[in-house]
Amino acid sequence: MCRNITTLRGLEPPATADEIAAAAEQYVRKVSGVAKPSVHTEAAYRQAIEEISDATARLLAALPERRVPPAVDPPLRRLAHRHDHEHDHNHPHPHDHVHAS
Repeated sequence: MCRNITTLRGLEPPATADEIAAAAEQYVRKVSGVAKPSVHTEAAYRQAIEEISDATARLLAALPERRVPPAVDPPLRRLAHRHDHEHDHNHPHPHDHVHAS
């Protein structure tokens, strides 16, 4: 996961619940100093992520639309784009022209 929390407001398509939760988890990691929760920190860690996710979703819904989308995609979209791009190279699209040598 990326070390920086990216802007979720103004994404097209809008930020997903998974993207919001990933940003919330990154926030919880940063402020708590807990990268991987233990038995002793798991409940508080998960509760914080849920509460921050809920607050973030409410915030995004309440704000007016942005005139310009964010300059950087959130980490989950970057991973998805990278995966799609790798997939495209491994499996040519049916409409792609393949030249025999």
